[in-house]
Amino acid sequence: MRAVKNLLVLYTGGTIGMLQTPQGLAPAGGFEARMRDWLGQHPEVRSPEWTLREMSPLLDSANMQQANWLAMHDAIVQAVKQDGHDGVLLLHGTDTLAYSAAALSFLLLGLDVPVVLTGSMLPAGAPDSDAWDNLAGALAVFADGVENGVQLFFAGKLLSGVHASKLRSEAFDAFAALPRHREGEQAAELPAVLSYCQPRTEVNLAVLPVYPGVQAAHVQALLDTGVKGLLLECYGSGTGPSDDEALLGVLREAGERGVLVAAISQCPEGSVVFDTYAAGSRLRDTGLVSAGGMTREAALGKLFALLGAGLDLATARHWFGLDMCGERA
Repeated sequence: MRAVKNLLVLYTGGTIGMLQTPQGLAPAGGFEARMRDWLGQHPEVRSPEWTLREMSPLLDSANMQQANWLAMHDAIVQAVKQDGHDGVLLLHGTDTLAYSAAALSFLLLGLDVPVVLTGSMLPAGAPDSDAWDNLAGALAVFADGVENGVQLFFAGKLLSGVHASKLRSEAFDAFAALPRHREGEQAAELPAVLSYCQPRTEVNLAVLPVYPGVQAAHVQALLDTGVKGLLLECYGSGTGPSDDEALLGVLREAGERGVLVAAISQCPEGSVVFDTYAAGSRLRDTGLVSAGGMTREAALGKLFALLGAGLDLATARHWFGLDMCGERA
C-alpha cells in the first residue's frame, strides 16, 4: 500500500464524459477542463498530482474491442516506464468496464503500479449524476494508498479487476464481486512471456452458453470461423448435454485441432467442478479445461492474454489452470 504522487488519468470515453448530441449521448473531448473546474470547486477532495491524457478515438464502451485493450495496455506501460507515473486512473464506460479490468489484469502482470478503472452511470454534469462521486472516490484511493495491480472502483467499492461483474443496468451500485468458489494452485513464478513486456496480438475468441437445444452444428459453426479459444458457459457445476455424442465429438475434435475450450458456470454464484455429476465428467473428458469460479470476464481476459502471447495449446492450458493474479483465489 502506498500513496501515488504522479497520477495519469487516462480518459477512454464512456458515459462519464459524454455530452448530448442530436443522436443522443456520445463521448466528448475536453474532459480535463471539466474535471479541473469541478475539483477547483471541491477542495475537500483528496487527490494526488495528476495529468490527463485522452485516448483516440474516444469510445462508447459498447464498441470496445481487443485492439482497444492493447492500446490501453501500451498507453499505461508508456505512462509508467517512459513518463514516470506511479499510478493510472482509467476512465471507461460501464458496459465493458469489467471486461477491460479483467483483460488488463492479465496484460499488465508484473507492472508494479496500481491501475484503477472507474466510470459512471450518468454523465458528469447531469442532475444527480454519480460521475463526480466515483471520480473523487477513485482519486482518494490513490491519495490514501492502494495496492499494485488492476482494480475497479465504483459506488464506493474497490473491487479486484478479476472478480468484478456488472450486475445492474440502471442502479448506481452496478458492479459487484459475487461470492464464487475459487480454488487453484498459485503460479510460483510467471514466465517472461506472460509479463506486461510481452507483445500481444488479437485472438479469435468465442463465448457460447449451453442451453436446451444447443447443437453440435452450432459449436461446429463457431469452430469453422477459426476460433483459437472457446469459452463454454455450462450449467451449474459444469454440466451440459452429455448424451449428445455429436456434440461431445465436436468438442473433442476442437482440442485436437488446437482450440482451447474452457468451461465456466452460468450461475452468478457458481463454480465448475466437473466430477460432481457424470454429465460434467463426460464434458471434461472431451478436453474441456475448468475455469473454476472465474467470471466470464476474467476467463475471457485470461484466454486473450495467454493465446495472444502466442502460447501453444498445452502451455496455454497449463497456465489457464493456475492462479496468476487472484482470479482463481
